[in-house]
Amino acid sequence: MPHSQSLEASRRSVLRAAGISVALPALESVRQSASASEASPAENAKTEKRRMVCIGNMLGFYPEAFWPQQIGQAARTSGVDPKSIPMSETLAPLESYRDDLTVIAGLDHGLKGGHFAIHGFLSGLKHADAKTMPDGNISVDQFAAESIGGQTRFASLTVGSDSGIHGGCQMSWSRAGTRVPPITGPRELFEKLFVGTKQSDKQKAADRFRLKQSILDSIGGDAKSVAKTLNARDKQKLDEYFTSIRKVEQRLGNRQQWIDVPKPSPPFDRPRNSNMVDDLPMLYDLIAIALQTDSTRIATLEIGGDFEARDFGFNSGYHALSHHGQREEAIKALKVIDAYQVEQFARFLDKLKSFQTDGSNLLGQTTVLFGSGMGNANSHTNSNLPVVLAGGGFRHRGMLAFDQKETHRPPLTNLFLSMLHRFGLHTDAFATSTGTLTGLEIA
Repeated sequence: MPHSQSLEASRRSVLRAAGISVALPALESVRQSASASEASPAENAKTEKRRMVCIGNMLGFYPEAFWPQQIGQAARTSGVDPKSIPMSETLAPLESYRDDLTVIAGLDHGLKGGHFAIHGFLSGLKHADAKTMPDGNISVDQFAAESIGGQTRFASLTVGSDSGIHGGCQMSWSRAGTRVPPITGPRELFEKLFVGTKQSDKQKAADRFRLKQSILDSIGGDAKSVAKTLNARDKQKLDEYFTSIRKVEQRLGNRQQWIDVPKPSPPFDRPRNSNMVDDLPMLYDLIAIALQTDSTRIATLEIGGDFEARDFGFNSGYHALSHHGQREEAIKALKVIDAYQVEQFARFLDKLKSFQTDGSNLLGQTTVLFGSGMGNANSHTNSNLPVVLAGGGFRHRGMLAFDQKETHRPPLTNLFLSMLHRFGLHTDAFATSTGTLTGLEIA
């Protein structure tokens, strides 16, 4: 193996072991992220704060109760007023938020694989296909988080189960292709947000930062030692490598600056963990407070794993019920479970709308995605994914439908590109996108 390739392989293995990701080559999105985080505090203060929350369900929703009855007709004709279409049985709790959200039908990633394709909900790709893409299978939340720099204590918060079917939550992915491990309960999320760091923990954190900086210094020195022997093409690659190193150094510095900054005062006593069903309202409340206190501007919540039907009093498990086989009792149970999730989502929107910050309510500043990478769990299909977009300063229309039979209908990643633009990242593309989503406008 040539020395430059050996150096690159060594660099990747060492950095991954240390919990650091250095992307090569330096991509446009990374350069945009660097410019955003390099801005002075005064410049950052002038920038409108934008937030993003992505909520995913591992098992989808019962389609016949989720989709409004006339939404298919709206996709095929232009004569249907989307504002006049009644909400479906499952989405009924969102009726009062019709002006603040859009139910989007007919979109997906073109993926197959059932449960194994749901993990691409926020990335548009299955993990196995990531090597074919310049940004890997980075999820939209992490793509946005790269631009935050040190503006918030946490670049993002990922919440969900770490157990259950297919290994627990795998919705949020880094540029390096690794799963972002979730915060697993309200107690853990509360502690992360509000519990002060002990001096001993601060020292350990400082030691970890010094170790990572030492690793960067070491591999940077190795790279410089071979620079004189490289041809023009390899020198260009080395320049890209140094750009990535500087980005990681900056990220480490951004994280380190928060070690001695006090956390916000807790608004209530430390909660106890119960089960995912009963804990869901508290998780939503804590995410809302994290956004309000500007502890983070990006959060993801995945519902699944240990979100169990038995906690509703049903004898069957949630996964088993999702494969209902048209059994009436299973469908009734699914409708109860689905309705509860939408009720809690509606309650979350209400919470965001009640919080006033920077002269407007938090919902108007926060793009909220609610949906699933599973279109129909009973048939293991990943088409026509259930999607609701709320808030974020978009001109919402209640319903937006695309004809599934249309050959050139847009991919779901076009919606993600629109979300990134609203977040302030005017990148040309995200994953498999072909442009921003037609019919979705900024207010």
